[in-house]
Amino acid sequence: MHHDGLEFHNVGELRGTEGGRLLQRVPEAVRSELNEGAARRMRHPAGVEIRFVPDGPVELTLSTVPGDRPEGRVEVFWGPIQGEGHVVGDRTTLELSPPEELADLRPEAVADLAFDPRVCRVRLPGEHRGGFVRYHGVSGDVRPPRPEELPDRRYLAYGTSITEGEAPSAEHLTYASQTARRLGADLVNLGSCGTAYCDRAMADHIASESFDVATLSLSVNMVGTFSPAEFRERAARMIDTVAGAHPDDPVAAITLFPHTRDVLAGNEERELAEEFREILQEIVAGTPHDNVVLLEGPELLPDVGGLTTDLVHPGDDAMIRIGENLAGELEALL
Repeated sequence: MHHDGLEFHNVGELRGTEGGRLLQRVPEAVRSELNEGAARRMRHPAGVEIRFVPDGPVELTLSTVPGDRPEGRVEVFWGPIQGEGHVVGDRTTLELSPPEELADLRPEAVADLAFDPRVCRVRLPGEHRGGFVRYHGVSGDVRPPRPEELPDRRYLAYGTSITEGEAPSAEHLTYASQTARRLGADLVNLGSCGTAYCDRAMADHIASESFDVATLSLSVNMVGTFSPAEFRERAARMIDTVAGAHPDDPVAAITLFPHTRDVLAGNEERELAEEFREILQEIVAGTPHDNVVLLEGPELLPDVGGLTTDLVHPGDDAMIRIGENLAGELEALL
C-alpha cells in the first residue's frame, strides 16, 4: 500500500481515526469478520514496515494509541542493514537520514542483497513490544521503493503468538522474519496471538493475497479451546481454501511446536497435543492439493532449549533455530 510517497508493507488498511491513520494488517471488511480477539490482534503492527527511499533528511511522525501500551520501540533498517532503534509514544517525530557509511558501497557488496540498502525500513513493534500505531505524516523528499529494490519472493506466515512474535526482543528476531531473511523474501506476518482459530474470513483473506510460499502453523491456540473434530474441520477448510487458490505455490502446514504439554511431567493434555498433530498429519495426507506439505514443529524446534520460562513461546535463540530450519525446508520447495 502506498500513501504520501511511502510504502506501508503488511498493512491491509490505513484506518482513519481522530488525529491520524491507524495501521491494521487486514482490511476492515476482513477484520470485522474475525473472532473478537483476532480482530484486535490485526491492529497490532507485527511485521509492519513503513518503507521509503529518501533524498536527504526525513521526519516521520507516529504515535502509540492511548489506552494500550504507552510506548513502543521501532527498529530502523537500511535494506538488510540494522540501524538505530527509536521509542514511539504520544505523537513522536523520527528524524531519519541516509547513513553516510552506506553512501559509497561497492556494487559487488550489495549485488546479492534482497533489499537495496537505500531503502529505509521502519519496522514497527508487535503487541508485546508496543501498542497500536497511528501514522500522522511525513516531511522530506521521499519515494516508495521500486520493485528492483525489494525482494522478488514473498513469504506469508499465519499462526499463533509464536508466529506473531510474542517473546523475542525485536521484530527481526521472530521466526517468520528470520525465515524470510534466509529466503531473501518479503514477509507478510498474519500471526494472531492467542486467537489463531482458522477463521473462514482469515482463510479467504490469505487465499486472496499474493505469495510464493506460505506457512500455516495450526494451532496451539485451538488445543483445549476447540474439540478435535472442530479443529479438523477448521484446519482442513483453511488449508483447502489457501492451497486451492494458489495451486503453483507451496503451502506448508506446521504441527504444534514443543511446549508445556509435551514436557511437563504429569500434564494431562499431552495426548491431546499429539492428537492435534495427528489430525493435521491426516489432513495433509488426504488433501487433493499437490502443493500442500507437512512440516513437523518438533523437528523445526527439536527441544525446549531457547524457550521462555512459560515453556510455550520461543525466545531469541529458539526463534533463530526455527527460522534456520524452516528456511531450509521452504528453500527446497521453492
